[in-house]
Amino acid sequence: MQRYDQILSELFVRFPSVTKAGFSAAAYKPGLEHMYSFDSLLGHPSEALKTIHVAGTNGKGSVSSMLASNLAAGGLRVGLFTSPHLLDFRERIKIVEGDSFRLIPKEDVLRFVDRRSADFDRLELSFFEITTGMAFDWFVREGVDIAVIEVGLGGRLDSTNILTPELSIVTSIGLDHCAQLGPTRAAIAREKAGIFKPGVPALVGERDAETAPVFEEVSAAAPCPLFFADSWADSLFPAGSRLPELDLRGEYQALNLRTVLAALDLMGIEPDWDALAHTAARTGLRGRWETLCSWPLTICDIGHNPPALRRNFAQLKEMMAGGRYPQLHIIYGIMADKALDDIIPLMPRDAAYYFVTPDTPRALPAAEIAARFLAAADRTEKASTVPSPPENALDRTDQASVVPSGSGRGVRKVSVCASVAETIAQVEKNASPDDLIYIGGSTFVVCEAIRYFESL
Repeated sequence: MQRYDQILSELFVRFPSVTKAGFSAAAYKPGLEHMYSFDSLLGHPSEALKTIHVAGTNGKGSVSSMLASNLAAGGLRVGLFTSPHLLDFRERIKIVEGDSFRLIPKEDVLRFVDRRSADFDRLELSFFEITTGMAFDWFVREGVDIAVIEVGLGGRLDSTNILTPELSIVTSIGLDHCAQLGPTRAAIAREKAGIFKPGVPALVGERDAETAPVFEEVSAAAPCPLFFADSWADSLFPAGSRLPELDLRGEYQALNLRTVLAALDLMGIEPDWDALAHTAARTGLRGRWETLCSWPLTICDIGHNPPALRRNFAQLKEMMAGGRYPQLHIIYGIMADKALDDIIPLMPRDAAYYFVTPDTPRALPAAEIAARFLAAADRTEKASTVPSPPENALDRTDQASVVPSGSGRGVRKVSVCASVAETIAQVEKNASPDDLIYIGGSTFVVCEAIRYFESL
């Protein structure tokens, strides 16, 4: 639909998203005043919706989708609002029903924008506020039984926080978006606990010494009952199995599943193991340890901050330790505002690295990633740098390999590459069919990787 594409492009230009423009004044507008005004103009859809509200540093998209899948399997029509999207803006706003999902129709997006366009400017809305209002409005008009609403950023000042849900969930706390949320995990926990509402049960994924006192303080002030998912231990898992086979395959999903099971238990809902096992298929969730190709095995994941990448890289190290894969290839790009210096020490040392710059002005240039990576390797491993053989070069003007001195662990290749798609094509050409390829570091890198494989 040509007009839909045009209107959506204009919307992105008029109201830049944080995903595209970063935390500029035009894109990031913390606070609820404008959202309350917009919600009132729309007829207070936030008050008409029965909701579950999900915040957290990592895992909130997976937890939201697992809950939606389980609730839909129980016969409910479930709204699902998540962000960001990977391929299609409409991925943010879905209805999950039975064993399938549907995106908000293009016609409904157009109708909403046409009707409310002047209000967007008058109320000085952000892109996320517009999207939130669109989701709430559509869910009410479609008569959903319940909506699972993922927080965009933080919690206290997020536009979704005009809701009074049935259950508030905080999945995890890690150091990310520190400029907006605070420099410590405790400070970030306080922002995310801002979704707690008087009398509404609050569930936190994990108890730890730094953040638990914050959650306890905020819940007492609300006041609201507070629960920690790890207090259920393994009692919620089926007998004889700690983790059912999921189509969300990252090992980190065990923590997310535990949070989901605790949430269902609090709501008095039985887990539907088939629905949970097939969450990705039933809800359309992508980019979570997703297999893009089986031969060679190619995995992508949107994990982009130190807590998420610690788990991802640890899983890659475990896979390599088994001896099944001769070589690990990592195609990696990152946004400029991420904590690269904290991520580099987590990266597997025996991988071949291909650093890329995804197509967004927020991206850190691949050459800078490589320079900082090599500098860290030089400091920690006393590595020496030698030119790559021309036959191995992807970008022959700017490449290096690192040989860890005295390690006897072989050559680590570090390449500065062009586009994500060109890099994947070249790595697949050079890799053995038995090798392992990981693509990640940024939602943008994963998006471009998925587009590449879908174009084949």
